[in-house]
Amino acid sequence: MRGTLGRYGAAVGSGILLALARPPADFGLLALIALVPLFVAWRDTSVRRHAALAFVAGCAYYVGLVSWTWYFGAVAIVPLVALLAAYWAATGAVIGWFASRGFRSPWLTAALWILFEYVMARAPLEGFSWGEVGYAFHDVGIARDLASVGGLPLLSFLAVAINALLADLVRRGPQAQLTRTDTLRALAGVVAVMVGAGVVLAVRPDITPTGELRVAILQGNDKNRDLTAAEKDARYLPTSHFELAAQVQDPVDLIIFPESSMDADPRIDPELARQLAAVAREHDAWVLTNAVVDAPDGRAVNLNLLYGPDGELQDTYAKRHLVPYGEYVKFRDQLEWTGAPDEIPRDFMPGDRSGVFEIAGHEVATVICFESAFGYEIRPLVADEGAETIVVSTNNRSYRRSANSAQHVALGQIRAAETGRPVVHAAISGISALIDSDGRVLARTELFERTVLQGAVITTTGETLYVRFGDWIILVALLGVAGCLGTAAWLRRRSRSVDSDTESEPVAALAPTGDRG
Repeated sequence: MRGTLGRYGAAVGSGILLALARPPADFGLLALIALVPLFVAWRDTSVRRHAALAFVAGCAYYVGLVSWTWYFGAVAIVPLVALLAAYWAATGAVIGWFASRGFRSPWLTAALWILFEYVMARAPLEGFSWGEVGYAFHDVGIARDLASVGGLPLLSFLAVAINALLADLVRRGPQAQLTRTDTLRALAGVVAVMVGAGVVLAVRPDITPTGELRVAILQGNDKNRDLTAAEKDARYLPTSHFELAAQVQDPVDLIIFPESSMDADPRIDPELARQLAAVAREHDAWVLTNAVVDAPDGRAVNLNLLYGPDGELQDTYAKRHLVPYGEYVKFRDQLEWTGAPDEIPRDFMPGDRSGVFEIAGHEVATVICFESAFGYEIRPLVADEGAETIVVSTNNRSYRRSANSAQHVALGQIRAAETGRPVVHAAISGISALIDSDGRVLARTELFERTVLQGAVITTTGETLYVRFGDWIILVALLGVAGCLGTAAWLRRRSRSVDSDTESEPVAALAPTGDRG
């Protein structure tokens, strides 16, 4: 029992350490050792135990990482954590299955890990990419350089491989003696990671600056609570943002009113339309704003609206990647008993096209909130539509003073590094940030600070290797796993053949061999 408790304690420790690698603690380099206790605990256990230990570790990790979902109650955080931990359990089970057939390799472990992260970012529902291991390195320069080569999956792969290599050094137990071969093998693996990283960085293509985009982010919600009825009647949010717009210092190319800054559809609200047009004309600037508007079928639309310097509405972008159980409720009728659907009285309708606009002579991609968590959706905006800058408009107010906002900015840093494009992260209540094309934060605000964040980002063109080739590391991982599966199948057939030959030998010995006289 003591050994069993120790293994589960190690699994919990791995989850806690990995959570500490992310904001709010943000000790990113912990991610290089966080999984070692779990990998050591896996040693010489069954497939079922692999899965159980991984599930426990995943629960510990996600309870810390997405603790901000507690603001929506146990009905939100418990199913979410259980679902995400189930992915870890599935990963552990498959790793355990390979181990039971003699396939124990840090590279195989890392390959399987990122394959399951790849699936998790896409299914079920809209997927969840928030917890991928590689995000821990958002403030590590060389890691962001590697993200430009292979995206977030490459960072996760290398981190998990290093954890597995270190686990190989320690999981023999305190009484065992590491042989010289064992040590050299582990060190060779670490060196291989470093050399491989150096090679891919050496061939990274240059990103070319194309100019400057001067932006002003209006961060106008300083209420760490729901608005009162009186504040809603007084139109607190649009009023607060228009007051901040008066503080913008010219020259400026783009003024951003973040997600949910308007309390009505400016296209049908004449007062909002008049004020937005006045801001655009006064500053001779483009204005990007956001509102929840009515769809023709009775659903809602999360809509960005772009106004030109002449004050005329130029274009719109409807959010495409919606938040499950945040912007729509799947199985609404079946979940009525929980009361959760009451929080979302109507579903949102997803948009059907991208939001890449020409602003001040530059191609600017606009995405809304949750969408920035998915590198595979941001990449086409650069690769196919030539975006030179990415603007993220978000409203994280519901998560109060939790780590959600800091985690969201970290995601923006990785998106910038992957694409070689600056990211303008505009949050209605913070944290807003200006991020350069290398993923460095140039300026940022604090939570619930009513302020204007004004500055410039250098727009860029050119392709990183990630933009050019996408998630190539996933294909490499898939081929590696397929090779292991093929080898396992061949070994199994060979073993059966040998067993069959062995069983037939006694029969052959009794067969007549001729006249023995």
